[in-house]
Amino acid sequence: MKVAILDDTFDTLRTLPCFAKLDGHDVTVWNDHTQDTDVLAGRLADTEALVLIRERTRITAELLDRLPALRLISQRSVYPHIDIEACTRRGVIVSSFQHPGVPSYAAAELTWGLVLAATRRIPQQMASLRAGNWQSGVGNGLRGRTLGIFGYGRIGRAVAGYGTAFGMDVLVWSRPDSLESARADGHAVAPDQRALFATADVASLHLRLVDATRGIVTAGDLAAMKPTGLLVNTSRAGLVEPGALVAALRAGRPALAAVDVFEEEPLVDPTDPLLLLDNVVATPHIGYVTVDEYELQFSDIFDQVVGYGAGAPVNIVNPGVLRG
Repeated sequence: MKVAILDDTFDTLRTLPCFAKLDGHDVTVWNDHTQDTDVLAGRLADTEALVLIRERTRITAELLDRLPALRLISQRSVYPHIDIEACTRRGVIVSSFQHPGVPSYAAAELTWGLVLAATRRIPQQMASLRAGNWQSGVGNGLRGRTLGIFGYGRIGRAVAGYGTAFGMDVLVWSRPDSLESARADGHAVAPDQRALFATADVASLHLRLVDATRGIVTAGDLAAMKPTGLLVNTSRAGLVEPGALVAALRAGRPALAAVDVFEEEPLVDPTDPLLLLDNVVATPHIGYVTVDEYELQFSDIFDQVVGYGAGAPVNIVNPGVLRG
């Protein structure tokens, strides 16, 4: 079977033990990124199984119409970047394991790394040393302060645990069933969304981006934060009202932001407003980018390819395709 893998920027997948699962298949790996439909159609003209790395490339109806050999898209987790209806019409199976109950510990760890980097001014202190200076400003500690978790799912729960380990008071706002889970875990629950932002010293976002959550964090929420507060977003940039974060940081509420996600990705413009603010710590969407996480994710993804090749597809998110 002809298998294509997109967006493997550092040619990492060949180095993973799980890559051996594709032995016997004709595998092509693309290391650059493009969203150009003509380029993708040319590269994938003979592809039967397409492997995606998260949401890096959008799979549109226009592109699918130009891929007559395609029969399977294999990936892991959510799929807002794939036109599922168009896949079903074209007879393309989408397999995407949702890993129930298992968080991305890599994303949770990066979240906590950004919390520490921002509050202790680690990037600024490094820059000061490299410029031939000594200390640059004074950071803040975390013990005894309030960690606000907006979205108490798998990753939010893991980050709350890190906050507890650092001696923080955890405050949660989420869906009703998730709030019950937070209470059962011994965490306090905010009376409403605005109160979470007003109370938190560190507010961390852990929501999926769907129509109901797009722009759910408003300019008013950010303005309600403490003038010493930190907003952390390792989920999706679209959770925050467009333009609100830059305006809020310029206005001084919150004082700081730490982000791993952007409205347009990949972000390669060094003049982007967020990157020009000295009260922002930013990383290029690396929450899940670790060797351990790749091995875990692509073991599942390659199993889906193997299953399809054996005539037993699994984790199908568009079962209607089988009735077509």
